[in-house]
Amino acid sequence: MISHLGKMLSLVVGGTWAARRHGEQVFGLAVIGDGGTSTGEFHESLNIASVHKIPVLFLIENNHYAFSTPTSMQYNCQRLSDRAIGYGITGRTIDGTDPWIVYSTVCEAIDTMEESLLPVLLECDTRRLCGHAAYDKGTYVPAELMERWQKDDPVIHARHRLAEVCGLTESSIAGIEEAVETEVNDAVTRALAVGRPRVPRQWPVHAEVALLADDARVLINPDLVAESVPLRRLSPRLKRFQAKGVKNGDAVNMALDFLLANQPDAFLAGMDVGVYGSAFKTCKGLVDRYGTDRVIDMPLAESSIMGFALGASQLGAEPIIEFQFADFSTEAVTQLGLNAGTWYFRTGCAAPMLVRLPCGGGLTVGAFHSGEFEGLWSRFPGLKLLYPATPQESYEALLAGFYDPNPCLIFEHKLLYWSRSGDIDFDGDLTAVWRSRRYTEGTDLTLVALGAMVHSSLAAVAQSGSSVEIWNPMVLQPLDLEPIAKSVKKTGRLLVVQESGETQGLGDRLISLLTRECFLSLKAAPELISTPDTPIPFAPELETACRPSQERIRKAITAILSTERLRKVA
Repeated sequence: MISHLGKMLSLVVGGTWAARRHGEQVFGLAVIGDGGTSTGEFHESLNIASVHKIPVLFLIENNHYAFSTPTSMQYNCQRLSDRAIGYGITGRTIDGTDPWIVYSTVCEAIDTMEESLLPVLLECDTRRLCGHAAYDKGTYVPAELMERWQKDDPVIHARHRLAEVCGLTESSIAGIEEAVETEVNDAVTRALAVGRPRVPRQWPVHAEVALLADDARVLINPDLVAESVPLRRLSPRLKRFQAKGVKNGDAVNMALDFLLANQPDAFLAGMDVGVYGSAFKTCKGLVDRYGTDRVIDMPLAESSIMGFALGASQLGAEPIIEFQFADFSTEAVTQLGLNAGTWYFRTGCAAPMLVRLPCGGGLTVGAFHSGEFEGLWSRFPGLKLLYPATPQESYEALLAGFYDPNPCLIFEHKLLYWSRSGDIDFDGDLTAVWRSRRYTEGTDLTLVALGAMVHSSLAAVAQSGSSVEIWNPMVLQPLDLEPIAKSVKKTGRLLVVQESGETQGLGDRLISLLTRECFLSLKAAPELISTPDTPIPFAPELETACRPSQERIRKAITAILSTERLRKVA
């Protein structure tokens, strides 16, 4: 259950698809109110279920009010079931207050779905005889309408039908009602007997807060994430893999190929990942090797694709989802950040999903195709984030993210796909992937860089001739800054380089946490180099001016090395 009501539907679609994929002859049931049918996810879910022939019964309880908003302000069609024709499926409106009609119609819907595999849309016209919630008195419903509804109470009518049609005696009907009331009261009594939750002596702290406190160091709140070695998945060690002169895009393709070849429950889904091979060709050839039932082109419906994956993950499938651009992941903030991210916390069930985010600028594709958004996604508890910068790291990150039982986001910088090459020598140890990466040793400055800025920083440092230690956190959530903090304490200076805007990325957080830990060791104020807080321009000249350049990084290194923090002398 999630309060964003429309978001529940796509999970049923994904779960039904996954169960039938494993041979279970099941049908999905997705129940929603009249108000929830106004959400985009309702339409996206109907469309996905229809396109991919997933037999889900979408049942609408139309009680004529969404909280206080009447249906006249929700839709302008005569019946909500009329919407079915737009998705090429069967739709029907019935009297939802008659349990016999509801039962028989649902049975007919199942027969229809069994024959066609297409979903069915069923609208049940019903009544709400009280307010939306305990604090709501329902005064917005006209008195005469409520009086008419009260006379049409379906429970009273059902009692009459049981007596007149089914021949039950009054004592038999009363016995049924008493049994129901007893069952409910027993459940309430058991619930009330459970003690209040125990407040922990101290809430778990993140590693970035207790960087070097050996007795308190916790990588992430254990209530938020599942164990690192889940059931149904391999051990933390895989076979060794080596490759020479591999580009980042090839490393991604190799990792996906490995996962699809070795994990029969794995599937890759997204827009244009099939025959086209994805927008940046990282999925090229996979559909030829694994077929359209495992490399799946999806409708343009980012939120429902994410919900589909979450539902599928609960029924044995192992989703790999590609957003065409990281910018489009903002369409799925509720599903990924609020629903998937809190899934383990709310249910105790793991939600293993690998989410790929091609990100970053440098390709002159404009404001809606050039963002990174690592700052946004790092703010949601329960998600894990990795941002590799080399082919080795890309290969490792995808495998480690897949075998982790939590939703894992992999940021793949688009500029690095085909512009950088490197060797891969992965020893198969997945546990060793979750660590910061150091590229150079130095004594005068610690430089922390993300994504493509790693390579710009390496070039700038080589040009400067200074003794600079370059780090990439790689694991952006949960952050483990202990080795970087040790470096800052050694050098006494810190420079953070990010491509995201100044307030949009993780740089300000990194500086805050490292300053808190290393304050007494700092010889100069930490500095942040970033893109201005502006959308990435489309014109190449303007984009080049926005993104941090090698020369700008070099000048910052020179400047920070020439300054000393003023100290008070006792």
